[in-house]
Amino acid sequence: MEQRRLHQPRIGILIVAYNAALTLQRVLDRIPVSFRQRTTKVFICDDHSHDSTYLVGLGYKQLTPELPIEVIRNAQNLGYGGNQKLGYRLAIEHDLDIVVMLHGDGQYAPECLEDIVAPLERGEADAVLGSRMMEKGAARRGGMPLYKFLGNRVLTTFENTMLGTSLTEFHSGYRAYSVRALRSIPFEQNSDDFDFDTEIIIQFHSAGLRITETPIPTYYGDEICYVNGMKYAKDVCLDVIRYRLGRLGFSSGGLVSPAEELYQLKDDPSSSHSRIIRWLTQMPPSRVLDLGCAGGYVAELASRYGHRVTGIDVIESAGVRGRVAQFVQADLNDGIPPSVGGNYDIVLAADVLEHVRSPERLLDQIDRVMVRGGVLLASIPNFGHWYPRLRAVTGTFDYDERGILDRTHLRFFTRRSFLRMVRSNGYDVLRSEVTGLPVSTLVANRRLSSILGRADRALVAIRPTLFGYQFLYELRPRMREMATARPDALAESG
Repeated sequence: MEQRRLHQPRIGILIVAYNAALTLQRVLDRIPVSFRQRTTKVFICDDHSHDSTYLVGLGYKQLTPELPIEVIRNAQNLGYGGNQKLGYRLAIEHDLDIVVMLHGDGQYAPECLEDIVAPLERGEADAVLGSRMMEKGAARRGGMPLYKFLGNRVLTTFENTMLGTSLTEFHSGYRAYSVRALRSIPFEQNSDDFDFDTEIIIQFHSAGLRITETPIPTYYGDEICYVNGMKYAKDVCLDVIRYRLGRLGFSSGGLVSPAEELYQLKDDPSSSHSRIIRWLTQMPPSRVLDLGCAGGYVAELASRYGHRVTGIDVIESAGVRGRVAQFVQADLNDGIPPSVGGNYDIVLAADVLEHVRSPERLLDQIDRVMVRGGVLLASIPNFGHWYPRLRAVTGTFDYDERGILDRTHLRFFTRRSFLRMVRSNGYDVLRSEVTGLPVSTLVANRRLSSILGRADRALVAIRPTLFGYQFLYELRPRMREMATARPDALAESG
């Protein structure tokens, strides 16, 4: 099977059509003979047209039996994006390897089909976008109106800036996809409107899939345009912003790929992880217990400064044992397992206490595994941040995939409630810091990220309880009877 696909991929053509009775036949006629011979399926998806588009498709199928056409008439109008979803489902159901989209109105040249699918056939890409902007001046020479040209350039520049991409055009509807790649992204969650094309690019980018472009000719004739330009521009901008917010944990509607690890290293210089590492560099080489170590990335950095780190997490992430001195798989809701021992100089609870049912009980156990004079380095998200407040006030409160409203958080803390909890559990605060939004995650462009970062830090300095994204604390237990930990003490407290 794999050898067949490598040398003879199953290629499908998806023709999205709406009121295209006058142009559909010409589009089909222009499919190159050489490409027809390599085509496994042609899906003509008539989106409940008011004209005879469906009948034209059926007639062409009868007159051209050598072209494997399947004509579908939607029972109701699904929208441009909804019609594509139907086509991609059909490509998956028919076990195709490549699907290339054409428009039934003839705006895109079928003569370029072989150029569009070539990078996919060579295994060089997962998506190929036809671009009218790759050749300087070609779009205007092809008849693209000036206002559309300028709008295209402005939107594409904005999208590249926000996403960190370098595409010449986001807004061409001529494109081909690897069906295997389509299976891996939640395209069904996308818009049914014209911004579907932007959302699927975002999903491919988010999943780390390969996107390439190929030049295509520009054609503007007497076809009817159903796109509301202002609404389209607004929707596209909101999609990009929603994706960037989704990287922070705010709702993304499926634009942030599951392939982006939820609990990865926060390498922004102002992030909680970076600041904790900075604190660790100021401490002598120590025995460290990292609670909720995830992939062990913080532990790996800490070990470079002489620290010996034991990590605990409920899931064993790939490669974690190579980043920590010792790994113990355990659910902290059941307590710190006795097998980790005691006498730790430092315990890390970076974004952990909000994930357990009883952080008070965990704080007591942390006290018992530390040596006299040991410290706890903890970071927590600030539920008093403007974002959760806004969601609550507007009646739109819900959980997100990550960030402050991470759906796996069992407890929420403000600065006041957290300090009340740790002090009542016998801890004193040695130092504290507050972080702002991880702006580099929000905006890919470095210059813009720097400007926004400075503005956010200024707001954090003015009112940390409203603009602070996370609070960090170095905490030390007050004097206790047990100066060092005993395994039986852990068992008793569990």
